[in-house]
Amino acid sequence: MFRSPKTFFRVLAFAEAVSWTLLIGGMILRATNDLDIAVSIGGGIHGFVFLAYAATAVIVAKNQRWSAGPTAIAVISAVIPYATIPVDLWLKRSGRLEGPWRTEVTSDPRDSSWHDRALRVLLNRPALIGGALAAGVVGLFVALLIIGPPGG
Repeated sequence: MFRSPKTFFRVLAFAEAVSWTLLIGGMILRATNDLDIAVSIGGGIHGFVFLAYAATAVIVAKNQRWSAGPTAIAVISAVIPYATIPVDLWLKRSGRLEGPWRTEVTSDPRDSSWHDRALRVLLNRPALIGGALAAGVVGLFVALLIIGPPGG
C-alpha cells in the first residue's frame, strides 16, 4: 500500500486526469477517423480510474477526517475534466493530505466509532483493503458496463 494518504490520493488524482486525456483523445479519434473503438478503450479506462479515484477520495477523507465539503469536492472533481489536479493542489496546500494512515487507536474519541475501527482493520491489512477496493471497483464497473452508457 502507499506509505501515506497524500501519496495515495495524489497518484489517483493524477491517474484520473490522465484517464480524461485518454477519453478525450478517443472522442477526437471517433469524430475524425470514425474509430469508435478508441472511445470504448479510453472510456473504459477512464470509467475504471474514475471509480478507483472516488473510492480513494472517500478512504483518504475518512482517514484524514475531512468534513463533508472537502470530501464532496474531491469526489465531484472527477466529473470535470482535469479538475482533480487543482483539487489535489488545494488539499495539499490546505494541509488536508498531511499525516499518516490511522492504523493505531489514539485518545481521540472519534477513534472509538465502528467506522473508524473498520478503517483501522482495513488499513492494517493492505492486501484486504486492496482486494476489497479492487473487487468493489471491478464489480461496480461491470455492473455499469451491463447497464450501458448514459443516454442509451
